[in-house]
Amino acid sequence: MLLGGCYCGAIRYAADGEALHLTNCHCSICRRTTGAPFVAWFTVKRSHFRFTQGEPKFFRSSPGCSRTFCANCGSQLTFVTERVTDEIDVTIATLDEPQGLAPQDHTFTDSQLPWIAVDDSLPRYPGRRP
Repeated sequence: MLLGGCYCGAIRYAADGEALHLTNCHCSICRRTTGAPFVAWFTVKRSHFRFTQGEPKFFRSSPGCSRTFCANCGSQLTFVTERVTDEIDVTIATLDEPQGLAPQDHTFTDSQLPWIAVDDSLPRYPGRRP
C-alpha cells in the first residue's frame, strides 16, 4: 500500500497495486503547475487509487487532462488524461515514503530547462515514452 497526501495534511490518499511508469517529467505544464524544474510521477490503475481524507480541487491543465491539488496548501497530487481512462498519475514526492519509488526514466526532455543537468543513466525520451 502506498500512502501519501498534501503538505498540510488536509488531503490523504492510498494506492495499492503495482506502481507503473515511474518518471521524471520535464514538460512545461508540470513545471508551471508545481513551480518545480521537473516532477516525479508514478502511475496506478484508477481502481487502485482513492482519496481517504479531504476533497482535492480539480482543474483542467490542458485539453483532456486534469490535475488535482490541495486548496489549502497547493500541493499537486494527481494527473489524469482522457487518453488513458484506467490510470492515474500521482506525484511521488507526496508519498509518505517517497524514497521507495525511484523514477526509471525522464520524459518530455525536449522541454527540459537548459540549466538542469541530470547526471544519471536513466533513459531519456523527448516526449512520451514509446
